[in-house]
Amino acid sequence: QVQLVESGGGLVQPGGSLRLSCAASGFIFRLYAMSWYRQAPGKERELVATITSVGGSTNYADSVKGRFTISRVNAKNTVYLQMNSLKFEDTAVYYCNVRRDVDYWGQGTQVTVSS
Repeated sequence: QVQLVESGGGLVQPGGSLRLSCAASGFIFRLYAMSWYRQAPGKERELVATITSVGGSTNYADSVKGRFTISRVNAKNTVYLQMNSLKFEDTAVYYCNVRRDVDYWGQGTQVTVSS
């Protein structure tokens, strides 16, 4: 079965950096686009970034463009989210996603930006 396991979250000061990882299994990773979403308290889940399966084209939410970078290593079945220049408003639970017949989600990893 599809499994997505996120890691790398934590507490960071404004302006700091974190790198999230998502280890995938249960499907042919290289064939699917992968995405990162986030959900802040009291808000709806929002799309942060997507990377395609072929060619590795990327798309970002306007709020993170220029600060976040999504990447993947197909040999490791892993997708990453490098987050730089973090802001208070980046505080959220971050989820890895793959869309096949349905959406699959990881358990999420908490990112807290606080001084």
